[in-house]
Amino acid sequence: MSYYITTPIFYVNAQPHLGHAYTSIIADTISRYKRITGNTVRFQTGTDEHGDKIAEAAGQSGVSPKEYADRISAMFRETWPTLDIAPDHFIRTTDQEHIRTVQSILTKVHDQGDIYFSEYTGLYCKGCERFLTAKELVDGNCPDHLKPPAEIAEQNYFFRMSRYQDWLIDHIKTNPDFIQPERYRNEVLSFLKEPLEDLCISRPTSRLTWGIPLPFDDKFVTYVWFDALINYLTGLGYPDQPDFDEYWPVAEHVIAKDILKPHAIYWPTMLKSLGLPPFRRLHVHGYWNIDGIKMSKSIGNVVGPAQLVEQYGVDATRYFLLREMTFGLDSSFSDEVMITRQNADLSNDLGNLFSRSLTMVANFCEGRVPQTGPLTEEDQALADAATTMITSFSAHMEAFEFNRALQAIWQVISLANKYIVTNAPWELAKDPALRPRLETVLYTLLETLRLITLCLHPIMPGTAARMSSSLGIITPPDLLSQSNWGGTIPATAVNTGPALFPRLKKQATAEPRQEGTPATKKAPGKKDSKPTSPPPSSEGLITFDQFRQTELRVAEIIGAERIAKSDRLLKLTVKAPEERIIVAGIAEHYAPEELPGRKVIIVANLKPTKLMGVESHGMVLAAKEGDRLVLSAVAADIAPGSRVA
Repeated sequence: MSYYITTPIFYVNAQPHLGHAYTSIIADTISRYKRITGNTVRFQTGTDEHGDKIAEAAGQSGVSPKEYADRISAMFRETWPTLDIAPDHFIRTTDQEHIRTVQSILTKVHDQGDIYFSEYTGLYCKGCERFLTAKELVDGNCPDHLKPPAEIAEQNYFFRMSRYQDWLIDHIKTNPDFIQPERYRNEVLSFLKEPLEDLCISRPTSRLTWGIPLPFDDKFVTYVWFDALINYLTGLGYPDQPDFDEYWPVAEHVIAKDILKPHAIYWPTMLKSLGLPPFRRLHVHGYWNIDGIKMSKSIGNVVGPAQLVEQYGVDATRYFLLREMTFGLDSSFSDEVMITRQNADLSNDLGNLFSRSLTMVANFCEGRVPQTGPLTEEDQALADAATTMITSFSAHMEAFEFNRALQAIWQVISLANKYIVTNAPWELAKDPALRPRLETVLYTLLETLRLITLCLHPIMPGTAARMSSSLGIITPPDLLSQSNWGGTIPATAVNTGPALFPRLKKQATAEPRQEGTPATKKAPGKKDSKPTSPPPSSEGLITFDQFRQTELRVAEIIGAERIAKSDRLLKLTVKAPEERIIVAGIAEHYAPEELPGRKVIIVANLKPTKLMGVESHGMVLAAKEGDRLVLSAVAADIAPGSRVA
């Protein structure tokens, strides 16, 4: 099967930052996954190089727009290999082939009457390079750039986008997977409930010359979105190259939520006007926040990918970004959480499992894969978990649930570490009569590591390659043919190699608490006193209307994990019906592995708050009796997201 995955083409008004890196790592990871599952893949990225902001940035740098675009575009191209991002094609909107394609499409759409000339007055955000509606503003500002847009009145060319509004609504409703996750599909449908305005697609050369000239009026250049979006076609050789026929029917775009409207509304209507089928799927992810604010080059609170790779390494960076963010939701970046992930997940869990297993093979089996005997019930349990991991991992990868795909791998890593402790190969090695059992245990560990390595190839390609080399695996990864138990070949030479991930030092910090929670002290050895219940009183009671402001919903827990450095908090991934993260203080009462599948009641409309570096979007209700805590539940099966009346 063929598969076409794209990132947005990134705007060259500033250098690459973590937001660009995350989008590109997502596309690279899914392209690698698709390749090891037998697909023929086309992965495209590139740079968007026209428009107001580029001309302005070039002027500030004292160079021409083309010189400026060349320099910043090269930075993007040079950054991706440092993150093991390997696109098949890197496109620039200053490429002559792209310019010809854009002008050809403009001519076609104009000639069929879908482009017209008119005057327009609107609120223009230079950061977004588009006109905003009053409803999109927050306190009079653009919500992304935190600045008020300027009111501009001018004559321009417009695309009859409104002509295709009903078609677009019908397409989204009849193709529920067209926009993912579901929350963004709902957001687009909500926007489309209002009449759709036509799209301004030009800028007068009296105001802007750095753009593609309109083929039917040289006094205007093409508006940046009508130029930029067409890159997805140009990169395939539209209209007559074989790559276009092969890959466009399976096109999938990965974007951040700030460009949802252009990709979910402008782009499908443009394609409809052209007589082309829409792309197959749009995958929308959230923001990386610093101190609760979206990471943005316009605001200046950015983290550079090169700096992360230098400090933590490429695979630790890739792992953190894929593990920490639930696709579609916002997430927060901090060095503290990244160091914790590296030390706990990569160094302790994966690194120790790998080095301990191979060291024991070196010490007890002369560095070669031993023969395996009959599996005990405990051996079979680990073998079953490892093979089930492949199925679970694949399902989550197909759904762009990268954090849950990694959770599936780490569950098996945890089981394998426990397996070492309970079977104690070092004790078995002391008794020659137990030699067959020792060899079976070590073979079971090596085979588990082989399957773990197979899943890690798309996520951490460098680490997976080193693990494969140490395990004596010489065949390219193939998830379809290599996922059955028993693929490790006895007598194969293995070697320990250097540690996969070094431990990093960090400073101890106190566990944060929610704002407004008083800090208290108690005397050593003194128990907390129980509050006395006041007699019934109208004081402090709320009205029915006040209670109605609380939005209670049924939520299904689909993932749970401990939060590093906290004995009390769990990070829950819930579906209600959209996915969201909720931090709950229930770790002393519930183990993470017993929670997935439970349906609970949550407060869904709380303002997000950050606990231990994790942004929580709601609250789980529970009942408390003495030291006992019991989660809320519903009496019968009901769909996640159902309102509690």
